[in-house]
Amino acid sequence: MGLPSDDVVDIRQPERPGEPSVITISCPDKTGLGCDLCRVILLFGLNVVRGDMSTDGKWCFVLFWVVARGNKATRWGLLKKRLLGACPVALSLLGMDSYYYGQVETEQQSQVFLLKFSCYDRLGLLHGDSPFEILSSQNFSLICYKDFSLLRAVKFLEDGFRSSYVTQVLSELELTIRRVKVSTTPDGRVIDLFFITDTRELLHTKSRKDETCARLKAVLGDFMTSCDIEVASSEIAACLLASSSLPHSVMEEMFSLEVPDEPSTGSLPALNNPSVTMDNSLSPAHTLIQLYCHDHKGLLYDIMRALKDYNIQISYGRFYASHNENCEIDLFVMQVDGKKIVDPSKQKALCDRLRMELSHPLRVMVMNRGPDTELLVANPVELCGKGRPLVFHDITLALKMLGTRIFLAEIGRHVAGEREWEVYRIHLGDDLELAASRNKIVEGVTKMLMGWE
Repeated sequence: MGLPSDDVVDIRQPERPGEPSVITISCPDKTGLGCDLCRVILLFGLNVVRGDMSTDGKWCFVLFWVVARGNKATRWGLLKKRLLGACPVALSLLGMDSYYYGQVETEQQSQVFLLKFSCYDRLGLLHGDSPFEILSSQNFSLICYKDFSLLRAVKFLEDGFRSSYVTQVLSELELTIRRVKVSTTPDGRVIDLFFITDTRELLHTKSRKDETCARLKAVLGDFMTSCDIEVASSEIAACLLASSSLPHSVMEEMFSLEVPDEPSTGSLPALNNPSVTMDNSLSPAHTLIQLYCHDHKGLLYDIMRALKDYNIQISYGRFYASHNENCEIDLFVMQVDGKKIVDPSKQKALCDRLRMELSHPLRVMVMNRGPDTELLVANPVELCGKGRPLVFHDITLALKMLGTRIFLAEIGRHVAGEREWEVYRIHLGDDLELAASRNKIVEGVTKMLMGWE
């Protein structure tokens, strides 16, 4: 054992086009490691078509066969770096057992900094002369659109943030965007205010600030006229903790833990009958969990997140997605105390949770908001506080393809029962009077989120 190195994560590209890339990971084990790794893979837009994992309780070996979704190029170097960051450090050199590393994981509050820079609008970041604002944090996000089409709004998001050089630089520097405000001046300059946190916790140092501004200058060149980084005020920090409420009736419907009985409609696959079984007779030390279901984007992440929340450790696992989009998963597991799952109530609770993740991992509905129409999308949050990746990206992309306008969007955290949910509220205006239009939006957004587009 030792400290993480380049040998911990290896990515091998396919020899022939159309074949999957192979990710090999060998590192100390911890409860929830599979969830953390699958979350990173999902964040990079990759789909796991096959997987194998094994551990002796202290050291684990994981293989993922992955393929890219869509035509976007995968940043393999950054992916490797993120996977390395998810792997725990071996503590044997410190006289500690690595098996217990990271058993309790919490979301740490990082200091918020304000990055201010101005440049001439050569990147197509702005459309129109009105300010466009995104407020984002672990608990709350708010995106205000003036009266312009979703096509222009999404172009702003994709060209101005997701695909822009600025966002790429901040991502490569491991700076997380928490809030953004962008506006234009009469002379054509763009004023950018980024409220960010630093994964490395070094942004308070002069060298880290200089590195950030230098990288931005390198991609924007002479078009950037100024750059400054300072600690954000306490008022901004308080704003990032804001949240909004939902009607009680909506919360009951959105956060129901019961698997819906009605079959899927339209062109959506039928997901309401996944198979989840447990068997304690095939191994003297482990419970075998077998799952059979239809594939969807982030399927393995959803399964691993549920097991992580229940403190279930995987000793051996196998995942396979067939060409007909059905998946088979075999998992030999045990509880955190090293024993099988023999309590009938625990077995039922875990099976019900897994069945829910397989059949209903995200909730999508359209409702009235006064005279207007609102799209609601909800997904469960990990116990450590992390939400599902790329949800807002998929929502806006689906609405763009449907030609639906967005007037307001906000993202908040809500607790129902013992679970926390991340809820996206998209205000669509008052031009959706027909039920067929609403059904089309629910279907289109669901297909995009589930990877059936």
